[in-house]
Amino acid sequence: MKPYTLFLGCTIPVRAQNYEISTRKVASALGLEFIHIPNFTCCGYPISSLNEMTAEAMAARNLALAEKEGADICAICTACTGVLTEVGKKLAEDEKARAEINKRLKPVGLEYKGTVKVKHFARILHEEVGLKKIAKAVTRQLKGLRIAPHYGCHYLKPHEIYEGFDSPEDPRTIDDIIAATGAESVSYMNKTRCCGGALLAVDENLALKISKEKLDQLKALNVDAIGLVCPFCSVMYESNQKKIETTFETSYNLPVLYLPQILGLAMGMDAKDLGFNMNRVKANAALQKAGINA
Repeated sequence: MKPYTLFLGCTIPVRAQNYEISTRKVASALGLEFIHIPNFTCCGYPISSLNEMTAEAMAARNLALAEKEGADICAICTACTGVLTEVGKKLAEDEKARAEINKRLKPVGLEYKGTVKVKHFARILHEEVGLKKIAKAVTRQLKGLRIAPHYGCHYLKPHEIYEGFDSPEDPRTIDDIIAATGAESVSYMNKTRCCGGALLAVDENLALKISKEKLDQLKALNVDAIGLVCPFCSVMYESNQKKIETTFETSYNLPVLYLPQILGLAMGMDAKDLGFNMNRVKANAALQKAGINA
């Protein structure tokens, strides 16, 4: 497979190091090579609603750095994936917009020609690695584990920028990858609902209530863990799980696992090597159920 540049964004290096660790472990085992670009910066998403041109210039700078290396981008944050994909598509198709952005990039010695593709790691796993290769790499079937996939908002939306990859109304790709490990991918009513994270800075109580609704449903379904691909969704369901329990006087103790952590376990990797010690809600019971030492 062709090498990709790995784009981490802002949240992962600070709050989700276990996501990066497990991604690198799984990618290496599946033959996917990452090129390191130390000068990657914020994708621009946090200011896109305040200053669209500046946000686009920030995204374009990262795209230009990858283009300079002659490699496409693999992102593991869904918001970063969305912004970089959307800006990349616009600049590839709109010569006038690309010329305006390049005026802003010129002082830092960069120019973007519009050739870089951006894909989420889960999409690369599904499309390029393939379910057959993933299943073949599984040495430890996770049979008996009930994992609820959470897709989040940016993984498949806006749909038109993702070339028809998966369905935003009835997505299956994360379910497929979970199922390839031998675990049960549990279907549930609110699978595509937002985690509430977008409202956290505006109305914390409402944001927590939105997360609570899904946690309540999954608790009733007796799942062993949530499986997801977005670091900020993890902030809502894992980092804020204790706050939700305290605020609403309830209890969950529901582990939140990144998709490559699930894959790594099934591929026979040690839980510690996949960053499970960094998980805030410990997954010991789920690991024991699968016959794995914590």
